[in-house]
Amino acid sequence: MLGYLDRELSGRVRPDTSTDRSGDPILVGRLEKLDRRRFLQLTGAAGAFVVAFRVLPAEAMQPYPTGASGMPNGTVSDPHVFVAIAEDGTVTIVAHRAEMGTGVRTSLPMVVADEMEADWARVTVVQAPGDEPKYGNQDTDGSRSLRHFVQPMRQCGAAMRAMLEAAAAARWGLDPKQVKAELHEVVQRADPSKRLGYGALAKAAMAQPVPPFEALAFKDESEFRYIGKGEIRIVDLHDITTGKATYGADVRLPGMKYAVVARPPVVGGRVKSYDASAALKVPGVEKVVEIPGSTPPAKFAPLGGIAVVADNTWTAMQGRDQLKIEWDDGPNGSYDTTAYRAAMSATAKQPGKVIRKQGDPDAAFAAAARVVSAEYYEPHVTHAPMEPPAAVANVTADKAEVWAPVQSSYGTREDVAKLLGLPIEQVTVNVTLLGGGFGRKSKCDYVQEAALVSRAVGAPVKLQWSREDEIHHSFYHTTSVERIEAALDGSGKVTAWRHRSVAPSILSTFAPDSGYQFPIEYGMGFVDMPFDIPNVVCENGQAMAHTRIGWFRSVSNVPRAFAVQSFAGELAHELGRDPKEMLLELIGPARIIDPKTAGMPKDFWNYGEPYEEFPIDTGRLRHVVELAADKAGWGKALPKGEGLGIAAHRSFVSYIATVVHVKIGDDGAITVPEVTTAVDCGYCINPERVESQMQGAAVMGMTLSLYSAITFAKGRVEQSNFYDYEMARMTRYPEKVAVHVVPHPFPVHATGVGEPGVPPFAPALANAIFAATGKRLRDLPFGDTLS
Repeated sequence: MLGYLDRELSGRVRPDTSTDRSGDPILVGRLEKLDRRRFLQLTGAAGAFVVAFRVLPAEAMQPYPTGASGMPNGTVSDPHVFVAIAEDGTVTIVAHRAEMGTGVRTSLPMVVADEMEADWARVTVVQAPGDEPKYGNQDTDGSRSLRHFVQPMRQCGAAMRAMLEAAAAARWGLDPKQVKAELHEVVQRADPSKRLGYGALAKAAMAQPVPPFEALAFKDESEFRYIGKGEIRIVDLHDITTGKATYGADVRLPGMKYAVVARPPVVGGRVKSYDASAALKVPGVEKVVEIPGSTPPAKFAPLGGIAVVADNTWTAMQGRDQLKIEWDDGPNGSYDTTAYRAAMSATAKQPGKVIRKQGDPDAAFAAAARVVSAEYYEPHVTHAPMEPPAAVANVTADKAEVWAPVQSSYGTREDVAKLLGLPIEQVTVNVTLLGGGFGRKSKCDYVQEAALVSRAVGAPVKLQWSREDEIHHSFYHTTSVERIEAALDGSGKVTAWRHRSVAPSILSTFAPDSGYQFPIEYGMGFVDMPFDIPNVVCENGQAMAHTRIGWFRSVSNVPRAFAVQSFAGELAHELGRDPKEMLLELIGPARIIDPKTAGMPKDFWNYGEPYEEFPIDTGRLRHVVELAADKAGWGKALPKGEGLGIAAHRSFVSYIATVVHVKIGDDGAITVPEVTTAVDCGYCINPERVESQMQGAAVMGMTLSLYSAITFAKGRVEQSNFYDYEMARMTRYPEKVAVHVVPHPFPVHATGVGEPGVPPFAPALANAIFAATGKRLRDLPFGDTLS
């Protein structure tokens, strides 16, 4: 779910050296669960101080001992982090990324608190509104929040600690070196009984100059209180479990109206005519508003349609049911996924655009003793977050304010401002908790709909999508056919590898569709295939998009890992090898892969990270394979109808291996007693969240493997709700998920966690089913019962 690329693809991202981002101290605006009066108390009348810190230039990052240069991929060159301390000692830390289950609202403030020696029990976390000139990049996506912001958060905390120490030293008439911060107080080193609390130092600390980077003293890893300990639970846990948390649909404003929209059933369709007379007769329905549609490629603009506004959501839905609409289906009215799959398969059997070429694969295939081939299929899927899209907007003649569960708060602010023709300074985006996102809520079409309807009715409006709306009108994960061929010599050695990938591209959402993918998609388990094979060719076949294609958790890594890791299992069977040993042989010896000598393209995409800092390290990939296999008891005897399957994949610069233990019932029912996952995510900042993300990835992997499929006929989605777009339920999802994190010292870069647990699951399950039954499944989803 790489929404931060949305603005790059749209040409909206400012250069890294933007001069409009100030490093001077500034105040935060409206924050979740913090009204304006309370905020003024914190930041002014109560003697609090708020400090913003700029990320310093490349040479300033040396305390990150591996030598990371600035922000790793240059997309967040100037993030601002704010901390306020009230006179009662309460520390308020602003979270500038959105919370959708990854724990980012906890983990990033936790780093600040640790470095500034704050007592976590006295820390309050509040949410930043969408304002990148103040806060830096706010796109919650790409599994990059921690790997990009650990150092800036440490820098913020260390500077805050230094300012508190300087204020205390001045009050005591001492040199700052004679005092130290210690768990929410500053104490004299010579006489620890003399101490001052943070609240007592707030005003004086505010008067201190922000110390230069060179003067900052960062904690040693051995001094961390919270970082890497796994003892801090997410700050929203209590409110979530007690029903007090505020999601998008929970926002209420005085005089608020409620709206739903009837949208074209086919992407690119239009309203030919409509009759709203019956809808307006429904008691409580107040107005009907036509929303103009967009012409693809249209990024995240609304699909268009007819909005019904009422005094509550249920009434609006009843009114929508009474609309009489004649649709023009447009150019995609014949889209049929059965026929489309056959066309992709035919394309995959033909040579495509060469994206990676290493050695002489044609000669190796010509000289092969035998060739093994297989084709793998994944359908469209949708995100199906627990909370369907919803947004509240209040638009007046000269300003707009919205409340919404969005992954890209500033991108939303830009899009709403452009849509309404308002200066961006007159638009406010408040971020609620996200009841699931998975990439869907990086796209703000639902917020723009709410803004348009609010402007039309002259009142605040909550616009709600139903589950059916979400399934019928999503930005779908791409469908794909992946065909792999391997040349074997007489001794059973793999001498050549050909991978043809055919899938409609996300780029079609942003630009005229060429039918080919682009470097970001190529870099997800395709051209970066890490096997030690001398002759490799990766080809991309043309596939035009006929629906909206968008970011989905782990994106193209899902079909590529399914194909590559399933095929590794097939080769093991073909050669009579143990699957784990076959996988390790394919990976080859521990080494750093050189993209140039491996024939990768010059524009090889490495998740936006500098390759010298985040290379493809096959030693780390081998290690997670061996660790997962060992912890799962690989090779142990299992009863009839049970089996173990293994798969490993590098994505978002992390290394994950998963072993699935499957059990096939007498009726063919597939159950998973246990999943074992080994994770190498560099230094683990928050182990509790890493374990949680891997557990969630196993459940989502189970869903993708057994159930999820969006199909089209006559351009229309055939699924409607959870009765025909199923999820893994309590009776079928993995009974136990054991997570083993590879330990690293702090100098090893933190890498991605939110997404990389998903891709290895489906191939591990497919390999386990084969081990248990001898039946090879190559098409997702498998169904939850073998025939």
